[in-house]
Amino acid sequence: MSSPPTSQTAKHPHRFIIVIPVADRPQHIQACLDSLSTLLRRFPYAQPIDVVIADDSADSVNVAANQAVAARSSNPRMRVIHFGPDEQFALSQPLQAMLPGVLGSAAREKFGHKGQGVMRNIAYLKAAQMVNDAPDQHTLIWSLDSDQEFRVNLAEDNGYVIDYFGALDQIFSRTDALLLTGKVVGDPPVSPAVMTRNFLDDVIGFLRQTLANVPACACQHHETAAHRTGEAAYHDMADLFGFTPAVAAYRYPCTLAGEHSESDCFAHFAARLNSFFYGEHPTRISYYQPSDALESVQAARTVYAGNYVFRPAALKYFIPFAALRLRMSGPTLGRLIKAEIGPRFVSANLPMLHKRTVESGGQAEFRPGIDTTQQDIDMSGEFERQFYGDVMLFTIETLTTERRLANADFAETLDTVRAEMLEKYNTRQRDILEKLQMLVALLHNPAHWWNHTPKQAAALAHFNSFVANIQRNFGADSTGHARINAAAPWEKWRADLSEAIARYPADRQAWEQVLCAG
Repeated sequence: MSSPPTSQTAKHPHRFIIVIPVADRPQHIQACLDSLSTLLRRFPYAQPIDVVIADDSADSVNVAANQAVAARSSNPRMRVIHFGPDEQFALSQPLQAMLPGVLGSAAREKFGHKGQGVMRNIAYLKAAQMVNDAPDQHTLIWSLDSDQEFRVNLAEDNGYVIDYFGALDQIFSRTDALLLTGKVVGDPPVSPAVMTRNFLDDVIGFLRQTLANVPACACQHHETAAHRTGEAAYHDMADLFGFTPAVAAYRYPCTLAGEHSESDCFAHFAARLNSFFYGEHPTRISYYQPSDALESVQAARTVYAGNYVFRPAALKYFIPFAALRLRMSGPTLGRLIKAEIGPRFVSANLPMLHKRTVESGGQAEFRPGIDTTQQDIDMSGEFERQFYGDVMLFTIETLTTERRLANADFAETLDTVRAEMLEKYNTRQRDILEKLQMLVALLHNPAHWWNHTPKQAAALAHFNSFVANIQRNFGADSTGHARINAAAPWEKWRADLSEAIARYPADRQAWEQVLCAG
């Protein structure tokens, strides 16, 4: 990293435009903005922060609720703008025919749930307008998710220990970084579709640990060692990303306060199990490790789409292949950016607190690809988007590494990557079902105390519901696995993926023309 700041840059702090897509999550966006307000009281910044709430809600009630959140959250320190469906449509509709893969092609009456990628890209058009309205300012654009807060999971000052704006202003003033990505702590930033195998290890480990203790004794799940963490420790296929997979189960860190027993902890853990399908991972939570932000800057390859900051010049990097609604769009974008700008793409130790579920009920307000009917949870939609997101990611990684992105035919690479991913997913499915059998045998052993303790009936019902949902989503006849293994769907996906990759250079050119036109 090079290029010390000019005297002008050093004297004038950056202007921040924060972009937050939100879809039917008024509670989450309220918590996010409340945390920003608290942060700015704790660490005042030299100028007001602009916040754009990019509303992708499908329910008009939630559009109104998000608009109300924006209105009551706006204050002299943070100017909150509700970027609603009408304004989005007016801005993007004239460009949809030119950029269907970037901006989508939805009619006005279907202008909700466009997906985070399309919504982010439309919001970047809004950010570009705001930059053009004040071109003399040193602006940074910060892309966030609505289920994050401007703090970390430390007890000190309730987690408000990072001066995000001061740190980012310093990094972008003292380096030539074009785009910087942070991370998240708390709930993992990945889908439950790729966390199930290791979570089953942890659930089995919890039951075995609980068996070693007397139900009425004090809870034994509060050891400090339970707070261990690691890069991608929650991911079943961490090796795909260059990390060493964990070989031992993680212990559950009980969150109950006050005096309580092993039996109480058992019941509380059981009640949390189905929150896993909405993105919680109660045993492999990521924790913040303090360090100096500027000293932590290093070269990056993965964008965390919910926490990255860039100069206006990087507006040219839209969320790729957005209309396909694939997961892993951030890592895919990262591979493309790394291939183009190398060391000017960096990461820093500036994570945000990620909270998948709301405080009441243990469910997400809205989560695409997850269908719930009472206790039955079907995540086949998210599972499919995850699988083909992985196929796209590692295809792009191969093409950029081999400098073949301009090739006219990507079918062979797609076939090769899909076959590799399919083998990994199917092997993992077999592992999951083996572990599920172990869990069921352990859970329903009549000799174990929870099967002859009447007050644990509700807890056992939660466990049984969890087991049924694992079976539904990963069993031999699961819809998600059927979709990724069938030949006919792959023919359609291969054509769509190949077309999107082939169109990417033209999309880049058209997008830059739009930005230059103002």
